[in-house]
Parts: sequence; C-alpha cells; structure tokens
Amino acid sequence: MAVLTPLGRGTLAGAVLLYGAGFALGYPEPVVLATGALLALAAALAWTAPKPRLEVHREVTPVKVPRGEAAVAVLNVANLGGRGLSGLRAQDRIGADEHTVDLPRVPKGATRTVSYPLPTGTRGEIPVGPLALVRADPFGLTRRVRSYGRPATLLVRPRTVPLPVPPSGKAHHLEGPTSDNAPSGTVTFHTLREYVVGDDLRHVHWRSSARTGTLMVRQLIDASLPITTVLLDTRGLTEPAVDAAASVAVAAARSGFPVRLLTDAGPLPDTRTDAEAVLDRLALVQASVSGGPSGASPGGSSGVAEALRTARGGGSLVLVTGDPVEVGRVAGVRRRFDRVICVYVGSGPAPAAPPGVSVVRVSSLEELPVAWGTR
Repeated sequence: MAVLTPLGRGTLAGAVLLYGAGFALGYPEPVVLATGALLALAAALAWTAPKPRLEVHREVTPVKVPRGEAAVAVLNVANLGGRGLSGLRAQDRIGADEHTVDLPRVPKGATRTVSYPLPTGTRGEIPVGPLALVRADPFGLTRRVRSYGRPATLLVRPRTVPLPVPPSGKAHHLEGPTSDNAPSGTVTFHTLREYVVGDDLRHVHWRSSARTGTLMVRQLIDASLPITTVLLDTRGLTEPAVDAAASVAVAAARSGFPVRLLTDAGPLPDTRTDAEAVLDRLALVQASVSGGPSGASPGGSSGVAEALRTARGGGSLVLVTGDPVEVGRVAGVRRRFDRVICVYVGSGPAPAAPPGVSVVRVSSLEELPVAWGTR
C-alpha cells in the first residue's frame, strides 16, 4: 500500500492550514496554493498506488570469503508488469547499517541487475537483509515498500598463508595420509560423502544412499596419523593470531592430517581433516573475557594452562599466543607431544624458547611463512 512520506505528510498538513487561513481571512491565494498541494499529493498517490509485478532475487557471492577480500551482493529485478517502472530504490540491511541503491528505469519485460560491495574487514558472520524495494514518486511525497526474499549471511573467515605441515617425530607419512595402505586396525570412519569415480564400492553406505537418492560412501581416515593440535589463546585476541592459527590448521588439514582446535575457552567442534570446517570454526572465534594477554584466573592459572593440562598428547602441538608467560608454560607438556611449536604474536622481542620448544615470533601474517621456515 502506498503511504505518505514525511514530506507528503507535511504537504498535507500545510494544505489544510492554507485552506483554513484562506477561508478565514477571505484571501484566494492560500486556497490556490492548498489546491495545488492536494493535486500534487493526488498525482503522487496515483504514481505509487499500482502494485508492481516484480521478480526480485538477491544473491551474496561468495558466501564465504577471507577477511579483506571482495564480496558483493548481486540484485536482479525483473519487471513482469505491462508498463515500465521508474523511481525504484533498493534498501538492504548489511550488519547494523542500511545500504541504499537507486535502480535505473525497468522497462516492461526487462531485467535490471545491480551489485554493491559487502564489508569484509571484520571476521565473523555478517547478516545481509531483509531486502526491501521502495518505489517513490518524483516529488518524494508518497512511497510503496515491499520486502523480498530471505536474509542471507556472509561468513568472513581468517586469512591464511601456505605453510608446510609441522613434522612429528613419529609421523611415517609426511606428505599426507595413505589410509588405503594403512596398517590393519588403524583406519576408522570419519564421515559420509558423495561417491566420485574411482571410489571403492566396498565403502558404499547403501542405507544412506537409499534414503538420499545419491550414492554415498564412507570416508575413512588413518587413526595412526599424528594429530596436529592447535591451541589459540583468545585473551586480547588479534586478527594476526587467528590468521596464524588458521594457517597452521589448514596446512595440516589440506595435507590430510587430523586437526584438533582448542582455545583457552574450550575445544572447538571436531574438524578432523576438513580445512573448510577449520576456517568456518575460526571465523566465529571471539576474544575471551577472562582478562588481557597476561590475565589469569583467580586460582593463578589461565585458560591456556588448563587447556594444555587436559589436551590429549601425541603428534604436534602449536600454541598461538601473545602472552610470553604462556610460552614458558608450554614446556611443561613437551614430553606428551612429539613436537611443540609456539607462535608468539607480538611486536616485542620473542620470549626465550624453553628446552624442546620452537618459538616463532610474528607481528603480521605476512611474516609467518619466513619465520615458520626457520623454526
């Protein structure tokens, strides 16, 4: 339904006052002005009253993007009516802000496509929508607003850089898993996925295939492979720290090694060898509220110390922190892991490396590949 804008309501109120003044004072001029204002309102209502037949589709592409890279919303508006439409404006809510785009005239039977950038400077989920199309008259006196489609979500992930997988003293497959030839009893079920040409038909899961209508196979992993445990200290969390943790975890996952993600606030959902799941989980990590980088719990130990104490041993442990105290603490778990690396994210000098621990100091993600190679 067409409604009056604030300008339209002001025009109507002014017309009423002019009519009253003209009749009360006996002057024709105010009455003429009031009549002109009412005629303008009538024309504006006639402009926006017809309900337009539109097909509107807004797509966010890509739906997942590394922090700082480009993402756009693409809006397609198709005019299914019998006459051209002018004065259309799209209003799309992006996070806490509202983005407005003026659309060109849409002839009958035609489609107009516009795109507008989405903010990707902040990691996390960014809601996009709801989308509304506003049609206003040329004078801005009336408008018709209609919502279209469903809200979407843009997931801004951490940035990553390629890194070699941290070697483990007990790893026999440094280039990745070979579960087809793994020792008997070391292969375990991981997840179900769609069949691809070349898969072993003995791994087909017939019950799931019948239920979904798609041939599904069991994906197996070699449980004998060393796990890469990545522990992220989220006190005073910085984006380079999250990026560093993501780079280490993704390097292991894309090489097929199991990955375990921990923070001082607790473990993240199991990601195993799925690099995409690693990025999704770390995209949502927030700073903990237990204090700054050197904050500790009332009992004297930080969440990082508790996570180190309860972490399952074996494989490689990579601690990402900005607290030099935690660099010293990690030496206490050295015997439970085959390899321990501490990525210290800070601008000052690197803390002294405890015995058996490699310390990598970086202040930005760009420094990580070189520093990682010298550990």
